[in-house]
Amino acid sequence: MTDFALNAEVRSDLGKGASRRLRRNAAQVPAVIYGGDKEPQSISILAKDITKLIEDEAAFSHVITLNIAGATETVLIKALQRHPSKAAVMHADFLRVVADHKLSAVVPLHFVNAETSVGVKQQGGEVSHVISEVEVSCLPKDLPEFIEVDLAQVEVGQIVHLSNLSVPAGVELVALAHGNDLAVANIHASRVKEEGAE
Repeated sequence: MTDFALNAEVRSDLGKGASRRLRRNAAQVPAVIYGGDKEPQSISILAKDITKLIEDEAAFSHVITLNIAGATETVLIKALQRHPSKAAVMHADFLRVVADHKLSAVVPLHFVNAETSVGVKQQGGEVSHVISEVEVSCLPKDLPEFIEVDLAQVEVGQIVHLSNLSVPAGVELVALAHGNDLAVANIHASRVKEEGAE
């Protein structure tokens, strides 16, 4: 498991104009940390550092350590505002993580054994991914980097639901907890095969 950390500075000059100047003159991204039992804190992070961090999809489902003026905060990325036509991050929201409080986070789904599944290899079907990420609730120490969706035994016409997923101990799928057993993926008959049969 990778450890994620960022250096940040306290930001006292607030507002749209200040944020623009920060991005333009100092190549920094304005951000805010909120949650827990502390007041929100405005910070700034070097644009190149946050850009490098988010190149790894795991950064979105990992606890990140922010080093701010000699102190540290453990946080999750809650939201990123990006430039409409560039990949540049314009603003970041971080949620404080409290070790003994459950948190909600969105984690990616990793689909495995699709090409060798019964439905694809033996029955000539095609895999369709219905969702690519899922919201989980757990303690920070239990937060998974991703959840694996094993398609090895899935046949044509079968649908994989949230209830079919194997999740780590201490992790709860939020939608499932609310009675929504969402479809995750399915294998359907190949269109080429169907057209050939007509």
